[in-house]
Amino acid sequence: MLFNSLEFMLFFPLVCAVYFLLHDNRQRVPMLLLASYIFYMSWKPVYAVLILSSTVITYFCGLLVDRSHAVARRKLVLAVGLALNLALLFVFKYYNFINDTVFALMQSVGWGWRMPDLDILLPVGISFYTFQAVGYAVDVYRGKIRAESNFLNYALFVSFFPQLVAGPIERAGNLLPQMREEHSFDRSRAVEGLKMMLWGYFMKVCVADSAGEYVDAVYGNIAAHNGTSLLLATVLFSIQIYCDFGGYSLIARGAARVMGFRLMENFRRPYFASNMTEFWKRWHISLSTWFMDYVYIPLGGNRVALGRHLFNLMVTFLLSGLWHGASWTFVLWGAWHGVFLILDKMIRGSRKPHGVGRAVSTVAVVVVVVLGWVFFRATDVNDAFTVLFSIFTNPGKPWLGEPKLSLALAAIVVLMVKDMADEWFPQRKLGYNSPCWWVRYACYYTLLFWTLCMMSGRQAFIYFQF
Repeated sequence: MLFNSLEFMLFFPLVCAVYFLLHDNRQRVPMLLLASYIFYMSWKPVYAVLILSSTVITYFCGLLVDRSHAVARRKLVLAVGLALNLALLFVFKYYNFINDTVFALMQSVGWGWRMPDLDILLPVGISFYTFQAVGYAVDVYRGKIRAESNFLNYALFVSFFPQLVAGPIERAGNLLPQMREEHSFDRSRAVEGLKMMLWGYFMKVCVADSAGEYVDAVYGNIAAHNGTSLLLATVLFSIQIYCDFGGYSLIARGAARVMGFRLMENFRRPYFASNMTEFWKRWHISLSTWFMDYVYIPLGGNRVALGRHLFNLMVTFLLSGLWHGASWTFVLWGAWHGVFLILDKMIRGSRKPHGVGRAVSTVAVVVVVVLGWVFFRATDVNDAFTVLFSIFTNPGKPWLGEPKLSLALAAIVVLMVKDMADEWFPQRKLGYNSPCWWVRYACYYTLLFWTLCMMSGRQAFIYFQF
């Protein structure tokens, strides 16, 4: 069930209505849990077994770790729980990739035998709910939280439908306590959530989907386009993926907010970052902080010798790239960011640029990030390097034949104006936050009308494939 579908437009108000008609969490939690599983099963019902398995494994892992006092036993229980949970992710997402890689290596030395591939579809959202469950188990082990004894509360934490299939990857310390709270209907909170959802829909439908048509046309036939067209498509993809995923996150946060839940911010205008470290504090915040807390810091973080510190950074970003997809293009994308983050650390140090220096640094970050998206969008490694080579060696007149390109550019201008206002004038209430009621409603209806007019199809969100 897509957020940008008629089914969700009927599903969400119905869930909210039933939720607020029920006044006891003993009824609300089972209802939300059932709604979340219905939401997830709308893709492929049998895969609900996977999310249930992940839930059961980490639920009992948390209880056993919490009730064990022997350090060795706690470590063993955690290791077994994480191994079982991550095994699901490995089989469904990485098995065929590892199998292909091993086979290629064996062929290079003259061995032609290989294990059979698995003919299975990637379960939607498996990387997100697996990492959320893993984070819970580790937090219990570290003593940051107590294990949740109520299975229904924990199951809802893992499967909460607004953020189930594409995040944000929530922390148990934030979301689990909210499962125990009694949320009454609040008009101002509902308005806040609906405004988030409206802007999220605009980002997805009007910006991401319309820009994506040009991107798909160019990247779908790389050989037919010159470097200028490929560069334009890459720039548009950088905006498409930001608005697609950022839009999803806003819709998810807004839907949760209407019901009284507070999900973490996942994007904070990342293309205004003045260095690579800042970019990753603004882009996919829930994932970048997850890797920091559960990979980078356990490896030693920056409290080690310089060489080991840089190694920790690179390993973290290689794993981050692999998390996004079982392909060498994603590994290279992670390596790209790892290399430039290391260069940033070594050249910039702790200095923070200001004025013109900050503007130049911001442009440099945008260039690095945009070129890095080539690896993310390309079908394979050869295509990625073909695109990069063409961008720098094959200039020409850009192809402008995509019918929705002008609509995409107009929507991008609106996006840029709003993001600049939010970044540079955060205290001023502008646009649909204006104190003037007619300005607010003019913005509401303009965005709503524009979005409805552009909603010609139900295009899936990019991050569903991860």
